[in-house]
Order: sequence, then C-alpha cells, then structure tokens
Amino acid sequence: MTMKIMDDYNRDGYVIVRNVLDADLIPNDAFWVRLISDDRLLDVAQAFIGPDIALFASHYLSKPAGVGLPVLWHQDGSYWPLDPMDVVTIWLAVDDSTPENGCMRVIPGTQHLKLQKLQASTDVKNVLESQIDPSFVDESKAVDVILKAGDLSVHHPNVIHGSNANTSPRRRCGLTIRYIPTHTRITQPWGCDFLLRGKAVPGINDYKARPKYVEGKSFPFRGSAAWR
Repeated sequence: MTMKIMDDYNRDGYVIVRNVLDADLIPNDAFWVRLISDDRLLDVAQAFIGPDIALFASHYLSKPAGVGLPVLWHQDGSYWPLDPMDVVTIWLAVDDSTPENGCMRVIPGTQHLKLQKLQASTDVKNVLESQIDPSFVDESKAVDVILKAGDLSVHHPNVIHGSNANTSPRRRCGLTIRYIPTHTRITQPWGCDFLLRGKAVPGINDYKARPKYVEGKSFPFRGSAAWR
C-alpha cells in the first residue's frame, strides 16, 4: 500500500484503488464469504485498520437500470453499533460505476466532522429514508467516485457521501464490505461477524464459524475445494 493512497485517504476521507480483483470474479463468484475474505481485499483493509481484521457487515447495493433510487447525503457511522467507531468500508464495483448510473459521490475532507444525528427524509423516494442535516453539506465540493468493475473505493465512517438516482439503461451494483479491527466491539447483533485475519481480542466479539462448501447444496465458485 503506497503512502500516496494513505495520504489521499487522510486528506479526503476516501480513496480509489484500481484493478484490485479480476473483473470476471466480481459478478460470477457468488460465495460472498470467499469474496470478502480474499487476501487482496484484506491487504487493503490492513493498511487502514491493522492486521487483526473482522467483518462487521457486507451486502450488495444494486441500482436497477432506470429506476434505481438515490441515496441522500449521510455518514455511515451514524447507523452503526460499534465501539469505538474504528471501521473502514470497501466499496467493490461489480459493474462500472459512473455519474450516469448513479455512482457514489463524496464530499472530500468531511471525515473530520463528528458523527451527526440523522434526519428522517421521505419527501423524495430514497434508499435510506434519512439524511444528514443539509447545513453540513456543500454540494459544490462533491466528487464523483467513478469505478470500473474490479476497482474499489475505501471510505471513512464519518465522510459525507451519497448518490443520485440511476436513470440510465445500465445497472449499477457494488458490494460494500465493512471491516473492523478486532478491538472494536459490535454492541448490537448484526449477523455478519466473521474473524478474517489475525487474532480475536478476548471478550470483545464472538465470531461465527466460516461456512463450508457442500457439493450440490452450495452455489459453485472457483476454489471451492479449499472450503469443504
């Protein structure tokens, strides 16, 4: 991990890392635990949170062509039961992500803002039905996070970000992966807690056993023999 990547992250609250995974692995390898524990992803996470890495949450975010809803401006950490709020998000592009199909938009530097209370917002249909107080948002500084399939962006839990609706004829799908150092406690059940690298801290979190691949039951994926 180069110093430039860390410098960009510390300055802006997010950074883009290109060509991390093979593009054909992203849509075709559905076994997500295999995917989120890929060493290439953990190497990126380790640069930000250290060598003892657990999963806090992971899910696909898909905006269907023409009808994908916007995500209003928010800070991720405002939604999460973590103590302390030591966490890093990797947003892994499944499809090319562009302004036309509703790519993520970030306001650089806002990771220095403390986590704010969310406001309910349903005047316009949106994914989260909530937003940060608009007084904290200067849209003139917003940057489009444009990614190719297999690229990823890394962002801070405090950085203000969102995305526009997808009015294009192309889907926009990404996999979010929230990695935590093992000293961070998950204070409410969240359901995705796996130890992925390094050592657990006794008394902090109880981690799930990794699922095994069962021929004929599990969805096939490359390298499944190592998961039997």
